[in-house]
Amino acid sequence: MTAEEPQAFVDTNVLVYALAADDPKRSPVAQELIKRLMSRQALHTSTQVLQELYVTLTRKVRQPITPEQALRYLERIAAWPVTVLNYEAIRSAIEVSTANRISFWDALVVVAASLSGAKRLYTEDLQAGRVLLGVEIVNPFRNG
Repeated sequence: MTAEEPQAFVDTNVLVYALAADDPKRSPVAQELIKRLMSRQALHTSTQVLQELYVTLTRKVRQPITPEQALRYLERIAAWPVTVLNYEAIRSAIEVSTANRISFWDALVVVAASLSGAKRLYTEDLQAGRVLLGVEIVNPFRNG
């Protein structure tokens, strides 16, 4: 990676790997990515991601954490720019979903990333290398 880190949007799955730290391969990669983005003032997320993160950390990971612990994590992430999703974003996501044959929820993440001004979207849920709404999809767990 170059010294100049583009603004980047981080999807729920990457944050879960970083915070739950229960995947021996993905967790260290996610933790390093989040650390790097924070140090370079390049981290963005959305209300949708924060909602999904809370539910996943408290109910879906191998070792769920308490709501209070999850809230502390959300507070740390929400200190960075958070895109608030409104009806316009939902409408755009429907169009992106239909045009690109991706799930509505993934399309909503793409729309949020675009609205945030991010040039990259870190996720493992979409095809790496694809560019949607001017945002490059990057799977941080892919080799190469």
